[in-house]
Amino acid sequence: MKPKKVTVEKLDELHGKTPGLPAYCGKLCRHIDDGDHRLTKLEFDNSAISYRLWNFLLTEEDRLREARAAGKYIIGTMKDLGTIPVMTYSIPNTIAFYPDGAWWIPCVMELSGGLLLEADNLGIDESFCPVRAMLGAFVTEKHFPLPDLLICSSGAVCDDFSAIAQRIEAMGHPIEWWEMPHIRKPTPEEKTIPLLDGSPAPKIQHEYLIDEFTRLRLLLQEKTGVEVSDKILSAGIKRSNKIRQLLHELRDTVFLAEGIVLPALELLIAEMLAIHYCSDIDETEIILQEMVNEVKNRVANGFFIGNKSATKVFWVNPVADLRVMNMLEEYGCRLCGTDFMFTHALDQIPEDIPPLEALALAAMSDSMTSGSTQRAARICKDIKKIGSEALIISKIPGASHCAFEGKIISEIVKRECGIPVIEIEVPPMADVMMMNIKTKIKTLKEIVDIL
Repeated sequence: MKPKKVTVEKLDELHGKTPGLPAYCGKLCRHIDDGDHRLTKLEFDNSAISYRLWNFLLTEEDRLREARAAGKYIIGTMKDLGTIPVMTYSIPNTIAFYPDGAWWIPCVMELSGGLLLEADNLGIDESFCPVRAMLGAFVTEKHFPLPDLLICSSGAVCDDFSAIAQRIEAMGHPIEWWEMPHIRKPTPEEKTIPLLDGSPAPKIQHEYLIDEFTRLRLLLQEKTGVEVSDKILSAGIKRSNKIRQLLHELRDTVFLAEGIVLPALELLIAEMLAIHYCSDIDETEIILQEMVNEVKNRVANGFFIGNKSATKVFWVNPVADLRVMNMLEEYGCRLCGTDFMFTHALDQIPEDIPPLEALALAAMSDSMTSGSTQRAARICKDIKKIGSEALIISKIPGASHCAFEGKIISEIVKRECGIPVIEIEVPPMADVMMMNIKTKIKTLKEIVDIL
């Protein structure tokens, strides 16, 4: 089947026509009846694996409730994009999920879920990051079962998120906090340790994180009744690395292809899977492998979506309104490079050192926990590798960590890569701003064409 973008109704025509799909796969339109109205405004890749991917994403709540009914231990890993979930998924009969993911619910449900209104009523208004929807989800208890344990990082995290998490704890949901230090440059006299990209970091910070993860390991043992041994953790790291390798392969194939072989929207969803595996690590691996197979087949057969001359755009930060990912391609651009705030969940975790040391090193390699210049350096490296022709920075409304970060990244990328940059602000429902966003994307393409 030649690739193209289709409506949800057209994608549903695959229902019953693709053998071997798991039981959770059904007509996606059933989710519209449940309130996911944004699906009617989106355009989807027309492949069978896209149909499976979207079914997987939209049935996570069902999986969590089934896990609860089956007696599995459920852990909410808050503000941690790829470290604690690796630990928790190493433990048998344990499921981890990402409550922060509720920040997309107002978009998918087009505000009909009332989560932002619940947050407003508690004094967390639109001056805060859209992750405030998570607060509403805890209040209503409608979008995921309350976890048996909440683990949340503090320190080098978004101030908005930290304030919201503290409000959740004050409401009677106990949180086990762990400290993620701001990863600074070492002083000349300090002992150092190389991060995953080879850059030096203070060894004392690595030792501190090992202590934090040791404490969490003991907590997980106590709560789950399972000995969380090095052997168990090492096996979990190896499994997570397989997921990360598949995602790396998918990204490279998509970004380096001659044209669009996978739409931006589906790639965003695929990258999200690396954070916590959408509550099923086995199915995540299957889906990513099939996505890799699909895009490689499209490259081999010269099957592309739209014009091969589409402008190659590197995108920074996830969008609160998924519709914007479709818009990128509507105006002659394609996604070629991403930093959706969880690049460290894409990197291979070392397997040749003790597991807690490896996890601490992986956490330290998160560019979101160091200065904006370090994040910009990774972006520039990727731009040069991929050949991206322009950069879009998606500003997150109210997010305190984005106050000046966009400007710093923009200036460094312009200087180091010589490509045009624009910033756009994307609220959870961007309908009233769509014309402005469209104009900026079209203008960016025109600038690239002139250059």
